[in-house]
Amino acid sequence: MTQRTAEPVEGPLEGYVVDQGPVSQRQKAHQAWRHAETIKRLSDRLISLGPFGLGLDGVLAWVPGAGLVYGLGAGGLLIFHALQSGASGPTLARMAAYLAADNLSDTVPVLGWAVDTLFPGHLMAAKALQKDIESRHGLPDEIDPKTRKKRRLKTARR
Repeated sequence: MTQRTAEPVEGPLEGYVVDQGPVSQRQKAHQAWRHAETIKRLSDRLISLGPFGLGLDGVLAWVPGAGLVYGLGAGGLLIFHALQSGASGPTLARMAAYLAADNLSDTVPVLGWAVDTLFPGHLMAAKALQKDIESRHGLPDEIDPKTRKKRRLKTARR
C-alpha cells in the first residue's frame, strides 16, 4: 500500500490543499481528537476538583435558553468531527445518547439545570470519540500516552 499525503496545489487553485488518501484520513482523525479535547475541556472541565468539574455547559445551564443553545452547538460540533473522522456506528450512537441526555435535562427548569450542571455529557461523548480514534489511528504524535497531555519540550538551562 502506498502512502499519499495532502499537498498544496500549483496553478489556478494555488494555496488549496487536495485530500489525497489514507494518510489524510489519519490526520483528519487526529485533528478531530484535538477538537474533542478542546470541547471536553471547555464544556465540562474549566474548573476541576478531583473527579468533578465545571465548564461552560454547567454555567450556561442556569441561563434559560443559553445552555440549550451551547449544548446543541457543542454537541453538533462533536458529532460533525466524529463523522469527519469516520467514527464507528456504535460510537456515534453512544455519543448521541450522552448528548441527548445532557441537552434534554436543559428543558426542565431548575431541577434539569442542576442535573445538566453535574452531568458531563460533552465530556463523555468526547471521550467516546477519542477512544474510537485511538483504536483505529493511535494517539496524535504530540500527545504523551502516559499522561494523555501534550508533551513538553525540555530546554537546556543556561
